[in-house]
Amino acid sequence: MPFPFSSSRIRGIRHFGLITRILIKHGMGEVADRLKGRTGAKIKSGLPDPVRVRRTLEELGPSFIKLGQLMSTRADLFPPEYIHELAKLQDQVPPVPFEEIRRLVEMELDQPLDRLFESIDDKAMAAASVAQVHSARLKSGEQVAVKVIRPGIEKRIRKDIQVMYYFAARFERNFDLGRIVGAVNLVKEFERTIFRELDMLIEAGNIERFTRSFAEVDEICIPKVYWDFTSKSVLVMEHVEGIKMDRVDEIRRQGIDPQEVAMIGLRSFSRQLMAAGIFHADPHPGNTIVMPDGRVGLVDFGIVGYLDEETMMQIAHLFLGFAEHDYDMVMEAFEAAGLIDPRTMDMKSFRVDLKDMAEPFYGRSLKTISVKDVYDQVMRLVFKYRIRLPRNLLLLFKTFIQTEALGKILGSEASLLEVTRPYARKLLQRGYEAHKVFKNMGRDMKLFSGYLRQMPHLAHGLFKRLATETPSIELNHTGLDDTSKKIEHGINRLTLGLVVAASLIAASLILNSTRKVLLFEVDFFGVQTFSVTDLLGFTGYIIATFLGLWLVFSIIRSGKL
Repeated sequence: MPFPFSSSRIRGIRHFGLITRILIKHGMGEVADRLKGRTGAKIKSGLPDPVRVRRTLEELGPSFIKLGQLMSTRADLFPPEYIHELAKLQDQVPPVPFEEIRRLVEMELDQPLDRLFESIDDKAMAAASVAQVHSARLKSGEQVAVKVIRPGIEKRIRKDIQVMYYFAARFERNFDLGRIVGAVNLVKEFERTIFRELDMLIEAGNIERFTRSFAEVDEICIPKVYWDFTSKSVLVMEHVEGIKMDRVDEIRRQGIDPQEVAMIGLRSFSRQLMAAGIFHADPHPGNTIVMPDGRVGLVDFGIVGYLDEETMMQIAHLFLGFAEHDYDMVMEAFEAAGLIDPRTMDMKSFRVDLKDMAEPFYGRSLKTISVKDVYDQVMRLVFKYRIRLPRNLLLLFKTFIQTEALGKILGSEASLLEVTRPYARKLLQRGYEAHKVFKNMGRDMKLFSGYLRQMPHLAHGLFKRLATETPSIELNHTGLDDTSKKIEHGINRLTLGLVVAASLIAASLILNSTRKVLLFEVDFFGVQTFSVTDLLGFTGYIIATFLGLWLVFSIIRSGKL
């Protein structure tokens, strides 16, 4: 498998030696030896200690912390103890000096800073490894938040990713775990997600989509994007003023009920999941703001999950299957989603384990069921059967836990599952109605929709060839010579009929014309006055009559009248 690097180039990167030293420092010298290609080195234990892995990633820097955070969402690949430890990774770094931020903003927006803003705070409101945020005021008076990608971070991340690819390939070659988790593919996933996070235009688009989804919801505030001041590296949006959701005492002092705030958050997530098909995948306290009027503001849309209609329906069927103890329905939903393959999995054992996992939760109040408990049980099952879950589904599980945790912080006894139920029921109802209508047409409609999606591309290719090439049509046939002669004969008759009709019409128009050309007298049974126009009209009638009679006789004679 080709990679965008070579070992000789990697050895020239100073990160390589640094990473090796850090591995040794944290007691993973054996791992370092194996990664260097020393096949004689032996690993004392199958896996490095989770705490050592976390500390190593923290010391390696922002890119590796981000990688660790991605790994913490892949409970389908890593054991629970690793997931819990990697979830502790914090993405907090010192802010970049303001002068560097100034230069980048002026370069991106092509104007001096004092022309763009009435004022801007040189101290960052928040700073992370990818971007930092400054408070500012526009010339028009609006208070805004300016999110700026850290200067030089993209170049640094590209270098780190080169190193990641190199070590991932070595890890797959020398460790069974590397082959099981697909270390190289994990780095590919990280590369795809991190560069989306580096594009502020993508985040601005996410905000606009949320704005449309919550346009009729008064209890949620989505910040406005100022597109005239937004570029790939700079995002200017409305500043949401308020209190972080975990500051419960401050919320109470404002006269706001924390439990009602929790319900707003739970309803918001339910709507995202079951109606909008897009969800805020990082709802920690810093990204959820309680506003003075009691609304909840959502900020930082860098990490967003998407669910199409089909995935939403599969999730709804999972809810319904578990609610009705129908494990066949649950397994069918798993299979429809492509998560399990009956040809390669022991379905009987999987069904038994699935039932053993779920049954203890029945008969209990929903208030006593923690989403995290359910998540841990599901992930143990997923890890045991090596089920590869789509990234958006893993993000969804993670968001479930974070959302419920915020509710618990606010003292709410409500259950996310209970709040989500009416939204799920509505989604299922809509889905079942569609199922009744299209029950026998589903597969054909999918095929037809696929053809429709291809039509613009095919039409574009056809018109492009017609415009740039000399079109030609080649027909290969046998036994069609007589047919072609008959077709030619019929066309000739049709042409003759058109000539006869045209002659009759022309003759009628000429004879009825009031304008006469070249009048002359003829003594024919008395003096008569004629003109050239009369002669032409009369001649046209004679010719048309003879041709018409001949055409009629030939058709009668053919026997195909």
